[in-house]
Amino acid sequence: MDHTIDYAQIDYSQWTRRQAAFRAFVLLILRLLTRIQVEGEENIPATGPFVLAPNHIHMFDIPVIFGYLPRRTVVFAADKWQKIPLFGWLLSFFGDAIYVHRGVPDRKALGLAQDVLKGGGVLGLAPEGTRSRTGGLQKGRTGVVYLASRASAPILPVAAFGQEKAFACWLRLRRVPICLRFGKPIHLPASKLRAPDLDAHTDELMMTLARMLPAEYRGVYGDRLSGEGE
Repeated sequence: MDHTIDYAQIDYSQWTRRQAAFRAFVLLILRLLTRIQVEGEENIPATGPFVLAPNHIHMFDIPVIFGYLPRRTVVFAADKWQKIPLFGWLLSFFGDAIYVHRGVPDRKALGLAQDVLKGGGVLGLAPEGTRSRTGGLQKGRTGVVYLASRASAPILPVAAFGQEKAFACWLRLRRVPICLRFGKPIHLPASKLRAPDLDAHTDELMMTLARMLPAEYRGVYGDRLSGEGE
């Protein structure tokens, strides 16, 4: 974890010059190598804190999503990624990553995440907690809702799919069809949320993501949507 960053003092209104230059490079590569369809950019809050809550199916999720975020965003990531060549650099440089120790309560990381939101920033955290091995949604964890409720910040659901087929498409010299959807912000109640409330609002978030995804990506939430007639 990078202890040199004061997350409470970052200017979250814009990327740094180096980050902006790298973001422009990422967008150029995306436009050359993919056919990306972006929906709902108007739903991204222009100011104030929010928690970015994407589905997580591939290592390309971050460049795809971050390339279209106009505001500097901090990633909440497992500490194992810090030591992975290139990917760890991407998380640290482009995502100002806060690394969390898995399997044990990491109060330091949670405190830094709160600093981001209290500073008016954007915190990126996958509600599933880890990458899906199947491409379908896994059962959501309560971390996103917990952090958002503690900071009185809305949650912005984000669905991205198609990027997991990148290598297969590139081997056939084809551009990758990708869809990126930003949903409407979810605002939580102002009152303190207890464990059952955290579970209920996490379920609401995951069902929102499921509705934003094609049927084959809905995973454990697919049957419930089928029962609703969707």
